[in-house]
Amino acid sequence: MSGCKNKRANIYIIGPRASGKTTLARAIAAKTGLRPVDTDAVLEEKQGKSIQELVTEGGWERFRDLEEKILADTAASTSMVVATGGGVVLRPGNRELLESPEHLTVYLLADVYLLLQRLEQEPKTGQRPPLSSLSLEEEVRSTLTEREPLYRECADLVLPAEHSADVLAAEVISIYCKR
Repeated sequence: MSGCKNKRANIYIIGPRASGKTTLARAIAAKTGLRPVDTDAVLEEKQGKSIQELVTEGGWERFRDLEEKILADTAASTSMVVATGGGVVLRPGNRELLESPEHLTVYLLADVYLLLQRLEQEPKTGQRPPLSSLSLEEEVRSTLTEREPLYRECADLVLPAEHSADVLAAEVISIYCKR
């Protein structure tokens, strides 16, 4: 990352479940030396419970409270590439943090069919409880409709999730280093 002007700011990766946020964060970290952080993994580790257990026990609001705290903790550190949970944009305080000009926020844009394909190929059972009683396809569609404007509101950069992590990482790093 020699020649990179922006070694202290964080990179935040937002987008729906299965868009590739964690994979991209790891690819960027491998090429830059930035520390990769997955907010869902940090939350599970700190709480000693899976997300499914947390939501079952405390509900979605309690989960969102914990998620907001983890995101705020990342902003207090530097030189990280942070893969966020898909619903992180639902809270106004989180959106404010993600929109901060000191950080780079990348939205991984994915259509319903790509997300369904990925969810069906590598289902992570127990990772997340359903958001509703809808079928998986209806839930993905509904969630994208609700969150798409929020993702775009926060994003400095929108990239197509169907591209390889290496291609996306190179683009993110190029922009990050020019800031």
